[in-house]
Amino acid sequence: MFTRLIKQFLRIFGLTIHRIRYDNPHRIVNGLEANRINVVFDVGANIGQFARSIREAGYRGRIVCFEPLPDAHAKLRKRFIRDEETLIHPRTALGDDRGSININVSRNSSSSSVLNLLPSHSDAEPDSVYIDTVEASLDRLDNVFADYVSEGDRVFLKIDTQGYEWNVLDGAEMCLEKIVGLLIEMSLVPLYDGQRLWMDILHRLEGEGFSLWQVLPGFSHPASSQTLQIDGAFYRTENNYSGE
Repeated sequence: MFTRLIKQFLRIFGLTIHRIRYDNPHRIVNGLEANRINVVFDVGANIGQFARSIREAGYRGRIVCFEPLPDAHAKLRKRFIRDEETLIHPRTALGDDRGSININVSRNSSSSSVLNLLPSHSDAEPDSVYIDTVEASLDRLDNVFADYVSEGDRVFLKIDTQGYEWNVLDGAEMCLEKIVGLLIEMSLVPLYDGQRLWMDILHRLEGEGFSLWQVLPGFSHPASSQTLQIDGAFYRTENNYSGE
């Protein structure tokens, strides 16, 4: 109740509170450096929280951001206008097809999703409720990958698409073999209708030749402290860093 009142008060002044994600970006950047990553694909970039966090933690390589929401995309472009190594793809959702798609817009923006929200999510984060729907272009990562990658690049794919991660992977079937590592949001309980949970994603990526490298804090229920989402960093097994 107290947290909700604070959020309502801040909204009077046009301010919002968002979940803090990527609490330890230095851990992520350590993994990027250990695996010699020089290109990061940020799928579900929102307003650039992840891209900014790894920049501030010392990553100096190229970042390619994908964001389908109009307001968030405009803020993303403005935020990195002076960063020549951060490229903003035209407003597009990535998935398993090409065309257009409707996206449910949440009050807090970062919980927006193609999928329908479940009560388990809105109960833990009231500001995740949907307030609008927007249409966006839809494409597969396979279709745009070569636009940003040169021979010899070592690519890392971050996917934070609120339950739509499986579809993004389906649209990356051809280019996935060229990707060295991933950071992917994984739900431990259903938060969006029809989403795949963490064990499905873990088994799929293991089958693609990746192994789990890091488990990072994600989204927890504020009352019970039950962990609802985590972020898993994966790297190809043959690239696993021994520290030697």
